[in-house]
Amino acid sequence: MKAFEVKGQLMTSHRNWKPFSLEVASADENAAIEKTMALMGSRHGVKRKFIKIEGVKGLKPEEISDQAVKHLLEAKK
Repeated sequence: MKAFEVKGQLMTSHRNWKPFSLEVASADENAAIEKTMALMGSRHGVKRKFIKIEGVKGLKPEEISDQAVKHLLEAKK
C-alpha cells in the first residue's frame, strides 16, 4: 500500500466545476483513481463522467495529512 494525492474537479451543479484534493491509500495510481471516483461519487452523488482527474502524486509518509490514510499504511506494514 502507498499513499497518493489525487487532484481534480467535479461538477456540483449545472456547469459549475469545483476543485478537490483527496488523499487515498492504494496499491498503485490506477487503483487510487478508481478509489477516488468511487468515494467522490458516493459522497456527492456525482456520476463518473462529471469527475475530472487532473493528477495523481505519490506521497511520502511525512507528507500525509489524512489520519485515516496514515492509520491504514501503518496497519499494512
